[in-house]
Amino acid sequence: MPSTRKVDFHNRVRLLRTERGVSRQQLADAVGVHPQTIGYIERRQYNLSLSLAFRIAGYFGVTLDALFSKTAFAPLSNDALTS
Repeated sequence: MPSTRKVDFHNRVRLLRTERGVSRQQLADAVGVHPQTIGYIERRQYNLSLSLAFRIAGYFGVTLDALFSKTAFAPLSNDALTS
């Protein structure tokens, strides 16, 4: 069950998922969780385990620090969005 309180870390799960055309269902199947869990993670309503964090990062082929951060990520520039 998700918490009604936001977790104290930020993530780019939704950004990578939508950028790569991956549905919540596809990501959930790949990392072994329910699709709702992916939504909770994206909305920062779920404290995921380190194991799950590694599985998600591995699925996208990125490091943990590229996907999760204790501080807010800087906005992407327009150049990054169009390249």
